[in-house]
Amino acid sequence: MPIDLTLWNLFLHASGVVQSVMVLLFVVSIFSWTVILQRGFVLRNAHRKIGHFEDRFWSGIDLKTLYESLHIRRQALMGLERIFHGAFKEYLQLSSATSAPLTSITEGVNRTLRVHLSKEAEELENHLPFLATVGSVSPYVGLFGTVWGIMHAFLALGAESQATLALVAPGIAEALIATAMGLFAAIPAVVAYNRYTSHAEKIISAYENFSHELTNILHRQTHIARKATPTEKLFKKDGTPSLPS
Repeated sequence: MPIDLTLWNLFLHASGVVQSVMVLLFVVSIFSWTVILQRGFVLRNAHRKIGHFEDRFWSGIDLKTLYESLHIRRQALMGLERIFHGAFKEYLQLSSATSAPLTSITEGVNRTLRVHLSKEAEELENHLPFLATVGSVSPYVGLFGTVWGIMHAFLALGAESQATLALVAPGIAEALIATAMGLFAAIPAVVAYNRYTSHAEKIISAYENFSHELTNILHRQTHIARKATPTEKLFKKDGTPSLPS
């Protein structure tokens, strides 16, 4: 009589512990793939928005005009847009006090930039530790199921008077499936974790470079505005004040 070694049949005839391991690994794998797809979308979107915002920022647009356009949709901002919006908002508030020294303005902007950089980095790296955990733990969970299944198979075999392949094969096969499922859950998680971690680090590095450049620009503009006469404290050539006096 042929042995039915289909996956479903092996699962049904496996011991309760091995079945629990298989179900656990299947559920973890589903969650892992959900995180992989979601994180991939977030990182691609963040990388794309960097290019769009930098093109606009370096196009020569007045900074206050850019800030006002972002302020209108401030709830939907992300990445460099949110970093610039938060830093420039702090800059406007500090610059409105004419007695505030340049160092206090620069330090205030830097503190705001660090806070927003930390928030953006946390958002980019969100759920990545879960992928690392799945990648490191799943093989051991699958191995536990395999060891338990083989032990159960040999215990059942010991009760038989004659050992045959028909008696050994199903137990060994159902035990090895647990290891296979552990690897199936772990390998994509490890690959995605390594790739996404590297991608997130590059994006964070771009955020930090932009923050340094923005700090230098704002410091330079404030220094020029403080040296100018009251009628010259303008950033726009048409006479419209772009910063509070």
